[in-house]
Amino acid sequence: MPAQQHNDPVLVIGTGLAGYNLVREFRKHDAETPVCLLTADDGRSYSKPMLSAAFQKHKDATTLAMATPGRMAEQLAATVRTHTRVTALDPAAHRVFIDDEPVTYSKLVIAWGARVLRAPLQGDAADRVVSVNDLTDYGRFRAQLDGRRRVFIMGGGLIGCEFASDLVHAGFEVELAAPDNHLLQLLVPEAAGKALRGELEAAGVKIDLGPAVVAVEQADGPDGPLRVLLSDGSAREADVVVSAIGLRPRIDLAAAAGLTVGRGIIVDQTLAASAPDVYALGDCAEVCGHSLQYVLPLMAGARALGKTLAGTPTPVHYPPMPVTVKTPLCPVVALPPPADVDGEWMIESSRSDVRALFRDPAGILRGFVLTGEWVKDKFALVKEVPDLLPA
Repeated sequence: MPAQQHNDPVLVIGTGLAGYNLVREFRKHDAETPVCLLTADDGRSYSKPMLSAAFQKHKDATTLAMATPGRMAEQLAATVRTHTRVTALDPAAHRVFIDDEPVTYSKLVIAWGARVLRAPLQGDAADRVVSVNDLTDYGRFRAQLDGRRRVFIMGGGLIGCEFASDLVHAGFEVELAAPDNHLLQLLVPEAAGKALRGELEAAGVKIDLGPAVVAVEQADGPDGPLRVLLSDGSAREADVVVSAIGLRPRIDLAAAAGLTVGRGIIVDQTLAASAPDVYALGDCAEVCGHSLQYVLPLMAGARALGKTLAGTPTPVHYPPMPVTVKTPLCPVVALPPPADVDGEWMIESSRSDVRALFRDPAGILRGFVLTGEWVKDKFALVKEVPDLLPA
């Protein structure tokens, strides 16, 4: 390893919840070491989970922003470089590149998140389909909605359902389509997905499960309505089409630099990657086999990594971390069982109230899903579930 200058900073790529919260945690233990954050966007601090519930909170892109990059730099005693896209990593030389500009570091934290999946759509309006993955995207989405009422959502997962709930609550005409058997298919058993579907439909959301969107066409000129074509041959009309079909960790630059990758950038329990002094945090990280794109794992990682960067190696600890789906029409709390655990679901349901418990062959509770009135059992059930990643 080349000798490093004593003043080379801790370099953090990304100013989302992961990047900013990591530096906040690091500053609790080290007030002196230089820190530099690089971000491809405008660097405003905001809570990404709020993007799919902003109408309910009466917030637009401007009011969702909690602090400017200048204010964050002041709070964190750090340098924040905005609209700066990293184009290559060079772990052997302890540097990254911004086009031809090398930036050296003492330690590097990759916190650049995940990219949206894009369906291979046909049609002359495929480029008008919007995805919302950050505050800038949300601002564009709100601008597209101005003066329009009909929204078509591609995707029946967590984000698609949250947007459907938020938009119908705000008075929009909402239709959702997904090639799935039930809503939240990767997160909950069928009974819970049906409960959520019933409440969304009762509120006015039209839901088509089974067919996939194959094309988006202009129905009446470049700024007019859109025609959405489905794989079953049917068509819908909408003013705005939103794609919410999932996220994938950003790994391309890491893989090109020789870091070990899988679904995400593979790190150990201290969040250390396969190159010296390189770490990954948040949506882009695969921690001991777990790729968890939620806030609670991110915050746990930021606390542990803040100590590690300050000189006290600290393994991250994952207790049971339920996911709350922001669909107040039908509250949903989900703690999916680990993918490698055998067992079966035991389900009680009555209309929109579902209590689903997943027990392994020894009878140990390994996961649960609660909807409606049953969400009150969350705290009691969490106490029964073993840690996902013990300290």
